Amino acid sequence: MRLGWSKKGNSISYFAQKTIYVDGKNKSQVIKRFGSEKYICQTYGVTDAKAWAKEQVALMDKAEKEGTSPVSIEFSAVKDIELYQQRCFNGGYLFLQQIYHELGIDRISKAVAKKHGFSYNLNAILSRLIYTRILYPSSKLSSYEASRRFIEQPDFELHQIYRALSVLAGESDYIQSRLFKNSLKLSGRKTGIIYYDCTNFYFEIEAAEEDKQYGLSKENRPLPIVEMGLFMDAEGIPLAFSIYPGNQNEQRSMIPLEEKLLQNFDMSQFVVCTDAGLSSFDNRKFNDFDDGKSARSFITTQSVKKMKGFLKAWTLDPSGWHLWGDTKTYHLDEINEGKDKEKIFYKSRWIKENGLEQQLIVTYSIKYRDYLRKIRDGQVERALKKVKQGNSAVESKRQNDPKRFIKADHATGDGEIADKTRYYVDDAVIKEEERYDGSYAVCTNLEDDPEAIIKINKRRWEIEECFRIMKSEFEARPVYVQRKDRIQAHFITCFIALIVYRYLEKRLDDKYTCSQIIATLQDMNFLRFEGKGYIPTYTRTELTDALHAAFGFTTSKEIIPAKKMRNICAQTKNPVT
Repeated sequence: MRLGWSKKGNSISYFAQKTIYVDGKNKSQVIKRFGSEKYICQTYGVTDAKAWAKEQVALMDKAEKEGTSPVSIEFSAVKDIELYQQRCFNGGYLFLQQIYHELGIDRISKAVAKKHGFSYNLNAILSRLIYTRILYPSSKLSSYEASRRFIEQPDFELHQIYRALSVLAGESDYIQSRLFKNSLKLSGRKTGIIYYDCTNFYFEIEAAEEDKQYGLSKENRPLPIVEMGLFMDAEGIPLAFSIYPGNQNEQRSMIPLEEKLLQNFDMSQFVVCTDAGLSSFDNRKFNDFDDGKSARSFITTQSVKKMKGFLKAWTLDPSGWHLWGDTKTYHLDEINEGKDKEKIFYKSRWIKENGLEQQLIVTYSIKYRDYLRKIRDGQVERALKKVKQGNSAVESKRQNDPKRFIKADHATGDGEIADKTRYYVDDAVIKEEERYDGSYAVCTNLEDDPEAIIKINKRRWEIEECFRIMKSEFEARPVYVQRKDRIQAHFITCFIALIVYRYLEKRLDDKYTCSQIIATLQDMNFLRFEGKGYIPTYTRTELTDALHAAFGFTTSKEIIPAKKMRNICAQTKNPVT
């Protein structure tokens, strides 16, 4: 800040001015006009207007350094805004940026860049791909354009993004292992219990190629897909992922990725929890291991319908049930529909299959039974509607597909081939499914109490939520890139974005939903005035206050001076961990 003056005739006017940096050039800007020499002397009762003005500049300079100076902004109703000048910027990404740097992803990027010896800014590219994946999910081209919304502008070109994707794909294993080790420094990872699941992502293309193959789509779309396998820790934070062809059996995906955890993550003792679709004998046997130095165990959902006959009979037997912490034995035919609705009954036994000993735990709940019946009633209703469509109704054996209730008669009662196919809802299929309502089974090689096993298994919903966030909020599908390496890189950014978001959630004590958090960050925009600062245009809420309290800086003042905003940006890139 310095004193400036202008002379017109015999009159001298004083003002405070400073040099600002705009579009790569220095520019002088008037901060405040004090008035003419005569006006200053008459108004403030001084004899030396220049000395008084110098003193005011010194006071303003001190207040600016302390961040307490008021800011005045002049507007003109006749002056046009400058052509193509961006005035509005997003600052919500700053919270993501702080976690990004706390996790040391910037250091990982720089290590990769040094290894490959290229000149473009990989850290800037990766960070913007992650921030935009969370806030403005779209194609890589749109992500590049969306990154210009941020207060800190990108210093890379679009073609460099595509070059960076190939590098990121080649360093996928290194990035995942380094990110895990960095996260241990940020917070202790709970890896004693880990969860594994698979999902798939579709491409809006017709011809299958490379990993993009026709398979069993989760969305029932007749399009090529790739499969993703994902490990998650006990707090819902992703550990590692892999991408494999869409037509590959998902059961074969777990062991190769688990071996990477053993080799690259220095994890030696853990329990793997999976759903029934991943509970093959090979996967169970692989995690039935203890050599004194390392140990692996498993907990997996078991389909009651697919049990051997004697185990199915034992499961459906209404006698011999228990409640947690109760020594009494219960008979399901004698429990009260109202009073016992919230209770969970269980029974357990040990079984041996091909030399593998497992504890089979079965639970029964009236509430779960009613839930399954409500779901099925809706599916049957949809099946009845499909029957009316005649030839458009197709039989299915897929679980949760309403068409599994639909059967077709292609012959007359005499056994002759019918002219028309008759479709109908088979009541026998419905009654067979009703037998298992309320029952839920888990297998494990652990000798722990059944209640503890069930509690661990219940946390599987968090890995399903991870997939939901990626598919819904992060819009990871359809996948727009086509090359195999760029597909891998696409999911690396989705994977890291999910980790960054999960840490943000936990920083807020899991008090807010995903949609609330992302919508708030998207809305945290600022109107910039060159040389003055940034005026928040967002609505201050409990959530914005919680963000500021959790991250140690605030943007909810009436105006954030330009220097203060630069300090905030620097602070998020140099966090104290």
